[in-house]
Amino acid sequence: MTTTQAELDLSPLVHVEHDLEATLAERFTAFHLANPHVADTLESLADSWLLLHDRIGVKALFERCRWESGIQTRGDIWRLNNSWTSFYARLLIERRPEWQDAISLREQRAA
Repeated sequence: MTTTQAELDLSPLVHVEHDLEATLAERFTAFHLANPHVADTLESLADSWLLLHDRIGVKALFERCRWESGIQTRGDIWRLNNSWTSFYARLLIERRPEWQDAISLREQRAA
């Protein structure tokens, strides 16, 4: 059985300054707009995994990105805020509605 290797865009992350009063959702949105390649990379990894499996955890995708960044680059390892996992999970489902049953969502308390 052969599968294609996921395309990983491990471009450096753009640090985003935010207002101290910004909500977590506002900070995520600013980060996502400055770093759209993160969502693309997470989607690519999920796509590869879901060719062979029924479910995927977005936290596992985060850790894979961190691992690959550390292996493939000499720059800063990707620093992904763990609080954004739920936002990325919802974004992936928005992009790929067919994954709704493959990605578990918990109640999102942060706004």
